[in-house]
Amino acid sequence: MSNKDKEHFQENSPFYFPLEVTPRKGRLPISREDYENKPSGDIFGKIQDAGMRWNHKDVNQSEFLIMSTAGGLKNGEETLALGMHSGHFELGDAAKVAASAFKSRSTKPYYVSVSDPCDGRTQGTTGMMNSLAYRNHAATVLGDLRRSLPNRKGVMGIATCDKGLPAMMMALANEADLPTIIMPGGVTLIAKGIKDLGSVQSLPSLVSHREISLAEAQSQGCASCGTPGGGCHFLGTAATSQVVAEALGMALPHSALAPSGGKIWYALAEDSALALVNLAENNIYTSQILTQDAVYNAMVVHAAFGGSTNLLLHIPAIAHAAGLRMPTREEWENINRQTPRLVNVLPAGKYSTAHVYAAGGVPEVMLHLRKLGLLKEDCLTVTGKTLGENLDVWEQGGKMYAWEAENKRDRRKQVRFNLQTFNPDAHPDKVILSPEAANKANMKSTLTFPTGNLAPEGALIKSGAIAPEMIDDNGIYYKKGVAKVFVSEANAMKAINHGEVKPGQIIILMGTGPSGTGMEETFQITGALKQLSFGKEIALITDGRFSGVSTGACIGHVGPEALVGGPIGKVQDGDIIEIKIDCDNLSGSINLIASHSNPNVELSEAEIAELFSNRLPHPQLRPHPELPNDIKIWAATQSGIWEGCVQDADRILKIVKAGIDALK
Repeated sequence: MSNKDKEHFQENSPFYFPLEVTPRKGRLPISREDYENKPSGDIFGKIQDAGMRWNHKDVNQSEFLIMSTAGGLKNGEETLALGMHSGHFELGDAAKVAASAFKSRSTKPYYVSVSDPCDGRTQGTTGMMNSLAYRNHAATVLGDLRRSLPNRKGVMGIATCDKGLPAMMMALANEADLPTIIMPGGVTLIAKGIKDLGSVQSLPSLVSHREISLAEAQSQGCASCGTPGGGCHFLGTAATSQVVAEALGMALPHSALAPSGGKIWYALAEDSALALVNLAENNIYTSQILTQDAVYNAMVVHAAFGGSTNLLLHIPAIAHAAGLRMPTREEWENINRQTPRLVNVLPAGKYSTAHVYAAGGVPEVMLHLRKLGLLKEDCLTVTGKTLGENLDVWEQGGKMYAWEAENKRDRRKQVRFNLQTFNPDAHPDKVILSPEAANKANMKSTLTFPTGNLAPEGALIKSGAIAPEMIDDNGIYYKKGVAKVFVSEANAMKAINHGEVKPGQIIILMGTGPSGTGMEETFQITGALKQLSFGKEIALITDGRFSGVSTGACIGHVGPEALVGGPIGKVQDGDIIEIKIDCDNLSGSINLIASHSNPNVELSEAEIAELFSNRLPHPQLRPHPELPNDIKIWAATQSGIWEGCVQDADRILKIVKAGIDALK
């Protein structure tokens, strides 16, 4: 090849590329002692760091790992590829801010991400079957990644959505002997005069019943996601998980529910990174923060917010990951009985999560709970101070932590002023109520755990979100109705949209527990019932679970699930079902009281037991034909819905050993 041909090839051919490069100048500061005594991986890792263009002189800096659930691709403001949910881009941007903060403290940050799905996007699809199990899978992968940086001094988790944030907390909970911190992904802003993101899920049913026009539905759908960042603007699972992270002491005070992508949110990314370095310098580890008392505090704050029922799966899972005792159903009952609901927030209330943040967020709610003596104030937090000390600063003013900028002094006063500036009608004390004001407003405590012959192991209802007009003067929701049985959510939705489910009926949705559909969310149904004009006249009982935005007379988590022999799997069309929920005393029952063959004759307990004994399960009851194999394995090995649907290694090994012994 002539020189001219070579030049032409180099300038014009895409196949011209160098095969070697000139070596970098410099020497890695690795001692003879390190070469002789350190694992080869330590040496190789520093070589890799230099190859990734970290200053070779700084390869011995302390290592901090940033993990996120970021997704999507942007080039400046141009969207190149979408993420699964609206907060994906911003999480990556927050990681950049955190990384710069680590560098400012002469430490060496690493960044990895494990993206997460959007439960809103997978409603009514086979993707929902992976949702709950994904939490476990993601926690495992995140754990693998952090262990793959053996010399890490601490780990920062940045996450926002329904399963990604619980998975991140589970992964960090397992990091007992090192410091960790959560940076919540924040929330999107609500579009003025537009349906919230929870309500738009009901658009198909509203259009089907012609309760809104096609044009209205199209307009609402275009505008409902007010800003592109963060979790949804109602107190669903994503937002509640942020609240729980802060209540556990794993996130900085007043970090949950911050408007994603805003100045205050990016400042939290920087502050969280600096807080993690501070924890490392002072040898404050996750096991000192994530304690049994911290779990208790999270349960109390969850009740005060009226949070998502999904956290009854996630908080036990976080506790299990931390090696702590998982809370029992009885403990949940007791805490919800003694804790008033104080937050007037969507979906059961009026205001968005951003309004709640501006009203003072978690610290403001905690001030009220402290006055009631409901908090364990001695719990250590990621500030390096106790919860009580943090609340003192919040209430009295001053800076929350030493490195905080001067213009953030008296954060409480500033954010409450901001709320009244932008929303004069949204006074902070109307968003976050005192116990006295909440009682006067008749705000019901959040959760009730009914039992009965349909739920021997218990069930769950967000009783604080039942339509007030359906509750009598004694605080009782009572319904006796005819069972309308379905073995798939899709068929139930078709029946609702085509007018085949009538007011007064009780929908029985079976086969949607872990073994049937991975314990899918049945939000298509609950969303439709909430928005349809006649929806409050219909109740739902299922062995599945609900979205955090679900409201109404919707009873889920029924145990045992149908596919492991639960009596819910033997209910037939036309059976008479009775529901009693005491919304004041938080007790209740769900019972089959008469057979479809003689609906006017109520049966005794013995007769009901005989009926269930003689009946076969529904003939179409089976695992969903598209249930993935990995979800089947997860369902077979998880420890039960009241124990967080975790995969308990010790339990699984016992099962395996018993199986091996049985085969001998």
